[in-house]
Parts: sequence; C-alpha cells; structure tokens
Amino acid sequence: MVEHNKYRRTEKLKAKINSETAKNEPQKILTMASQTMGNWQCVKTLKGHTATVNSVAIHPDNKTLVSGSNDRQVNLWNLPTGKCLYTFSGQAEAVLSVAISPDGKQVISGSIDRKISSWELETKKYHRTFSYLTSPHSHNGFVNALVYSPNGNIIASASGDKTIRIWQSSTGTIKRTLNGHTDAVLAIAISPDSTTLVSGSADKTIRIWNLQTGENRYIINQHLAAVNTLAITPDNQTLISGSTDSTIKLWHLHTGELYRTVKIHSTAVSAIAIHPDGKIVASSSQEGMIKLWNFQTGALLATISGFGPLVFSLDGTMLISGDQGGTIKIWQLDSSDNLPLTGEWWEILGVEPKTHPKDVKLAYLRLAKLYHPDINSSVSVKTAMQAVNQAYQKFQQQLKTHN
Repeated sequence: MVEHNKYRRTEKLKAKINSETAKNEPQKILTMASQTMGNWQCVKTLKGHTATVNSVAIHPDNKTLVSGSNDRQVNLWNLPTGKCLYTFSGQAEAVLSVAISPDGKQVISGSIDRKISSWELETKKYHRTFSYLTSPHSHNGFVNALVYSPNGNIIASASGDKTIRIWQSSTGTIKRTLNGHTDAVLAIAISPDSTTLVSGSADKTIRIWNLQTGENRYIINQHLAAVNTLAITPDNQTLISGSTDSTIKLWHLHTGELYRTVKIHSTAVSAIAIHPDGKIVASSSQEGMIKLWNFQTGALLATISGFGPLVFSLDGTMLISGDQGGTIKIWQLDSSDNLPLTGEWWEILGVEPKTHPKDVKLAYLRLAKLYHPDINSSVSVKTAMQAVNQAYQKFQQQLKTHN
C-alpha cells in the first residue's frame, strides 16, 4: 500500500521515475548549480530514538523540540543541551507525524495505529485521543500528517484512507471531512492566514481547499508521481511541493498556477522546510542529501548529508533534520569566516550607519544567537562573538554621545 511510504523509508525505491517536465508546463527548469555557498555544520546530535525519525516540530520558545519515530515514541527535547526531557506514551504503532500548538501548550501525534493523540506539554498529561479505532469519525488508515492552523483553532489530519479530517483543536471534535483524493493523502499544509489548506497525495495531485467552507478550489495534476511534502511561504503567496518524481514545484497559492520547477534531487523528494525569512528553502530526498537553495532563483546554496524530516528554528539560526538511524541533527551555518571582524560597528553588525536603534538591537541579537557557544561549536565562534559584542558596545556609546 502507498501509505507505507513513510514507514518503509529504508526500502529501495522502485525503478527511476521519468522526471521530464510535462510539455504543457510554461516555466523554466532550474538545474543544480555547480558551486555551493556557506558552510553548514552539524553542531549537535540528539540521540534517544531507536528507529527512523519521521517528524519533528519546534516549540514557539525556540528551545524545545518534539519528535516522532518508528520506535512508537514521541520525545521532547531541550535544544540548547541536546537532552531528551520526556517521552510521551500512548501510540501503539510507529509515529508518522507530530505537531505543537501555536500557543505551545499542546503536542499531538499521528500514528500507523490510526489514532491522533494529544498531551499537555506543561503537565505531560495525556489529554485526549481525537480518532478512536471504534469511532465513526476515526481515520481508516495511517495518519500520515498533522498540522495546526496558525491561529490555533483547527487541527488537520491526512490519512491513508484518502481523506483529510478537520478537527476543533480545543475540543477534539470533528468539524468536517474533505474527500476527493483517490489514493493516500501524504502531506498537508495550512496558509499563514489560516484560510487555505493544501493537500498532496499518492494519486499525484495537489488539492487547494477553502479551510472555512471545505470547498475544493483547485486540483493540480502536474507531478508525475506521489506528492510527499508541501510548504507555504511566510508571505502567503507561494506553495512549494516535493514529489517522488524527484522535482520540486512552486505554485501561486491563490490561483494554482505553476511558475517554476526546481530540479536539484535525483530521487524522491521527502521533505521541504522554508526559512522564516522566506528567502531560503531546504529540501531532502531519499538519496540522503539535504539541499539548501535560493527561493527567488532556485540556485543551489549548499548541500549537506542527511534525510528529512526538516524544520528551521523560528529565529532561522538552525536547521533540524531527522534521520533513518534514529538520531536528530542540529545544523548551524558557520558564517563566522565571512563576518567582518574589524571595521566600523555597522559593518560588523551588518546594518547601515543610520539604522534605527531598535533594528540595530535586533541585528545584534540575531548575531548573538548565531554565535552563541551553546548552539555553535565552530572554532572561530569565540572571536566572532567578541567582535559582535564590541561592535554593539561602540554603537551604544555613540548613541549615548548623541543623546
């Protein structure tokens, strides 16, 4: 069954799928750039799972991570220390998906056992099960994906039973079921304004839905194989999809129009994550490579060894990836070699001389997080951090003088 895709990640892919773009696609094909930019380093490895990590989600505090694995565990992690804080129990089979509520109070997981479970993060108490095996509202297939609406009101679940279920997050009651796909639904995403839901399926299609009414606004059928992963840009304008046909496609969210195909992977694309600033996209594939590329141009910026799932930290300083061996890796862009360590304070902080003090402080805080020793183990980080601190001190002295 197709719904086994996530569970059997270690299986070899079937014969290579023809990934040539359909003739009616009116966009430019972007091929892999010959050079890379940036030096991404694995600064920490989280060990606690004993099987493939299928899903990761980051807490609004930017310090806490939740992961779900084939070992049936949902683990809670402290990112600065790398320690596993707690293991939630309740799933009888492999955990395929996890999500954290926007207010940071609740964690949910979806499993091969067809259930959606929920826990209170503060008390670790098992809160409720949304989808019981005996309930008429339960999924009749693996729960492949879960997502909260950004406003926190809705939970959406995607299943191997070909449906998407919409749940009230506060009560766990079912609001509606979205039907239309003809094979397992593998991926879902909700727009930043909480009005649009998109779904990707093993039937090779993407569907765009009105989240409030359940109306299926568009059906997109230009992938040549299963759609495994979806993401929506922070500006609410672009949908990015990744497929078993090895391509990544960019679509206008509100029209369903395709405007670019990115070809940087040679095997099935398994995960996509968008940097909080919307300028960089990370994608992973079954070949064991994570690619970081420019959203505007599709140009390849860096390649690191690893698998999905993927998520960026909320401040954009870290990329977090799961692994088939059960580990979770924290990646840091080592840009200290490119940071000017001498010169005027604004050159070191990367701002203009007349930048507003509030924006200067924000620039300083971003650099301070980037070069903090708890999350960056680069040998040059200490020198870079000293330069950043000294630059900000000079700015503060200048500000006092002018006042």
